Formats: sequence, structure tokens, C-alpha cells
Amino acid sequence: MAASRLQMEGDDSVLLHVTHSNLKSFAADVRFSPQMNVEAVKEKLWKKCGTSVTAMALELYDDCGSKVAVLSDDTRPLGFFSPFDGFRLHIIDLDPSSVTTGGWLEDTSLVEKYTISEEDYAKRTDSFRKFKEKRVSQNPAAPESKTKENFMEDLCANFKVGDRCQVEPGEKRGMVKYVGQAESLGPGYWVGIQYDEPLGKHDGMVKGTRFFECPLLHGGMVRPDKVKVGDYPERDPFEEDEI
Repeated sequence: MAASRLQMEGDDSVLLHVTHSNLKSFAADVRFSPQMNVEAVKEKLWKKCGTSVTAMALELYDDCGSKVAVLSDDTRPLGFFSPFDGFRLHIIDLDPSSVTTGGWLEDTSLVEKYTISEEDYAKRTDSFRKFKEKRVSQNPAAPESKTKENFMEDLCANFKVGDRCQVEPGEKRGMVKYVGQAESLGPGYWVGIQYDEPLGKHDGMVKGTRFFECPLLHGGMVRPDKVKVGDYPERDPFEEDEI
């Protein structure tokens, strides 16, 4: 049996990828019990997509994209149609006046926008503009909150590429791979980390700029106050299992 069709031990539920005929951006992975009848499946899907149970038709596709069944009998259990993990359950909305038609749930350009004239907005006493003006009048000397270019530079004084380190939160361990500014991330100083485990978000390239190189999902860019350098050896993955 293909790996994609293996169920979790002790769990007879099936994970299906759900799509919708009218909602092109709608896609969800939903777990179902094979003992649920088709009507119960529709009830569960109605709460997620808005198509009513009576106007919903369901088609089942395998992981190669081939249609394997039309779930036309609401009394049949889902398991009758032999679904497996990774199969696609496609919702067809048969109601021409459904809330899912016409793009109303996806295209915000179809929604009428509320507008207010500058004159009317200026007369309002509960606007954000009035709130900001009041704050400034109460404390006119307060400086604008802005991150400086040398933000946290002093904390980087003892960091150098190659240092072992620990990153908070989570006590994630790794190696310092970059110390310096990163304009694409924001003003101030940053520290590039290669984690020992795949706990990162990238391979050292962030927003089109390569700061360092490391295996995929092992890289992270964090502020210096989250990093401690020192004697932080790589953890033995089996040490917690020892008695």
C-alpha cells in the first residue's frame, strides 16, 4: 500500500483535501471518520464553506486527480467509497443564489466601501486623528517612536561568527553565522543563526538577500537580546531517553 494511504496507528480517520466549485481560494485539509454518513460529512463541510447541505454535491478524487466516486447517497457511510489520506473531496454548490456564487466571499472589490468626506471626518470627536492630536497636546515633547540604525549594536560586541549559542524562547541551540544589519528586516542589528535542528524558517536567505548559508529550515534571523553565546554543545537527541 502506498505511503500516502497509510493511516495513523490506532486512528481509523481519514484526512481529505477539500476544494469548492465556487470558492477558488478555498482549500482545507479536514479529517473525517469513515463511519460518518454522507449527510454528516455535508453538515461538517457546511460549517466551513457556507454551502447548504441540500444544495451540496460531493465528488471524491484520488491522489492522482482521478475521480473515484460521486457521493450521491446521503445514507451511505463515507468508508463505503474507500477514501484514503491525501484524496480530494470536491464540493459542488448546486444553488445558483448561494452566498458562494459571484465571488462575494472572495473578491473584496465587489463590496461597497463606506466613505466619509474630509469635512465630516474632521467634525468627529471619536476618530483616531482626534486621539493622536490629544496625545500630542498632552505630551508635545514625546519623541516619535522609531527604531534607530544602531539598535542593539552594543549587544553584538561579544558575538562572532562561529560562536556556539542558545536562542530564546525555546532554548534552541546552534551556531552564529551572521552579525550585523539587515535592512530588509528592519533597522538595527541582527544575528543569523544556523540551528542544530530544523527549527528555522530558511537557509540563510531572507527576502531575497543571502546573509549566510545553511541547510534548509535550519536558518533564523533574531535580535541580539534573544541570543546567548557560550558553551552550548549540540544536544544528543537520545539523552532524554536515558534512565
